[in-house]
Amino acid sequence: MKRKLLVLGAALLTFVASILLVARPASAAVGLHISGTDIVEANGQPFIMRGVNHPHVWYTGETDSFADIKALGANTVRVVLGSGQRWGPSNDVANVISLCKQNRMICVLEVHDTTGYGEEGAAASLDQAVDYWISQKSALVGEENYVVINIGNEPIGNVDAAQWTAATVNAIQRMRANGFEHLLMIDAPNWGQDWQNIMRADAQTVLDADSHGNTVLSIHMYSVYNSSSSIVSYLDDFEANGWPLVIGEFGWQFNSGEVDHNTILAEAQARGMGYLGWSWSGNTDPILDMVLSFDPNQMTTWGERIFNGANGIASTSREATIFGGTPPTTAPPTTAPPTTAPPTTAPPTTTPPTTVPPTTTPPGGRTCTASYSILGQWPGGFQGDVRVTAGSSAISGWVVTWTFANGQTVTQAWSATVTSSGSTVTARNVSYNGSLGAGASTTFGFLGSWNGTNSAPTATCTAS
Repeated sequence: MKRKLLVLGAALLTFVASILLVARPASAAVGLHISGTDIVEANGQPFIMRGVNHPHVWYTGETDSFADIKALGANTVRVVLGSGQRWGPSNDVANVISLCKQNRMICVLEVHDTTGYGEEGAAASLDQAVDYWISQKSALVGEENYVVINIGNEPIGNVDAAQWTAATVNAIQRMRANGFEHLLMIDAPNWGQDWQNIMRADAQTVLDADSHGNTVLSIHMYSVYNSSSSIVSYLDDFEANGWPLVIGEFGWQFNSGEVDHNTILAEAQARGMGYLGWSWSGNTDPILDMVLSFDPNQMTTWGERIFNGANGIASTSREATIFGGTPPTTAPPTTAPPTTAPPTTAPPTTTPPTTVPPTTTPPGGRTCTASYSILGQWPGGFQGDVRVTAGSSAISGWVVTWTFANGQTVTQAWSATVTSSGSTVTARNVSYNGSLGAGASTTFGFLGSWNGTNSAPTATCTAS
């Protein structure tokens, strides 16, 4: 009888242990993990991503960018890696993680080779992306407090986008079967924009595929989301269903048909949702650069907006508690200049920026100055930038004017309402950048055309 009781007792212990192993609660997850719709740290503290994307695989020497991004307030950086199918392979994962940790930022690591699979012939599959993560496992294990694995960037294009669900389920299950404990991030199909609502329909199926309950979905918002209603409707559906979501990439409204970034920023802040803007620098189209030539002293209108504007990174970012809340005191080591070109056609040859010294309106009352710069030019076109700075008193609005001397024209503008009468250009503030404190600045930008000569005019500013 005693032996039978011992056998029964051992069997009961084995059964209980098996239940604990199979039904592992999400709260027991290692490091960063999901709680409801929120990302939380291992200690249970909520963590809301506020950061940008950095195109590391194409500019591996730009390691100063990690410190520069942190200095502007980011708590997260999404780092572009290559699996070797199209770019890379990125075998410097340990160094990338070290750079993130030195600069007290959470690292979201993504494989970019999967972009547009099914429509882009050279793209890698999600299965190949998982193969890459397995090859890098030694650098990733133990970093669950600091690293989120974004399995594949925009992993399905617009052709047979429905294949996304099965491919994603398989990728998650393979990651878990191979021992990855990290928070996993999953990009939507349709080049990340989910305009066919496949992720929106199958979100629960994908989340249920994770035995650890530790997956966050990611939407990329570009011109599909050019209205407030399209953004709010999409986010509302995820919130109502209790599905964790971040905005893993988004651009900005540099013309009327582009993404409504102001709504994205405001909604993300109101909902406690993470966002990661695209991108720090190095784009073929410089409109999407936050700084030019990886130089934080050449911040663009987009950079000013996402870092320093309403609901931007500087005012809403909170450092992960794993770092203790103290900013870094030393910058990471730098490496040699990049030897790998970005994957898209090289941008037009640009000339060095040209800046005209600011001019001041007559003294007395509210004043402002305007500084006109040519950030770059190519045959027939150029990109301009104007910095507006309030005088010794706060202002509630501004108007900038200048006159072109060489027949240039403004073809497109952002962060200002720009009109032209002959060679005279007038730019007025928009809703979010008219009010400036004493000495505070904002910028607006534009694209223009030129032929023969492109001299920089003198701009004047009038405040109200």
